[in-house]
Amino acid sequence: MQIGILSDTHNHLPRTEQAVTMLLDAGAEALFHCGDLASPEIVAACSVLPFYFTFGNHDSDMVPVLEQAAREEGANCLRWGGEITLAGKRIALVHGHITKDLRPLLEAEPDYLLTGHSHKTHDFQVGSTRRINPGALFRASEFSVALLDLTTDDLQFIRVNN
Repeated sequence: MQIGILSDTHNHLPRTEQAVTMLLDAGAEALFHCGDLASPEIVAACSVLPFYFTFGNHDSDMVPVLEQAAREEGANCLRWGGEITLAGKRIALVHGHITKDLRPLLEAEPDYLLTGHSHKTHDFQVGSTRRINPGALFRASEFSVALLDLTTDDLQFIRVNN
């Protein structure tokens, strides 16, 4: 199973729609957003597949609106962070700007911890947990998302134009 990972869209809808199309074309079967969506339109754009998201620092004023969008679109809002199991893998999702939200997820030793906030890609191991940041679709020198194959553990960063 392949999952698409996005972060830090900051309400940039055209670029988000382009990224979602690219992830669909690459074979994504579910989408994960690591926070800073900033609008319900981003929830709608990402809900073309099973969709999981967490809040980021730029979402704090939008929490009720984003929760309502999740209900309307059938998306899975993990609020300020959470964990799900998909294809036999434990996947934790948090924006990463608040240590008290990140630390318990990391201490639970999921297979993957997906984060955003820095607007920079990263892929590294902490104990048994692989930490992945897909980059950002706003305020980045290069816009990017990521595609992760949960079966093979293959990760690829995908550059998004615009």
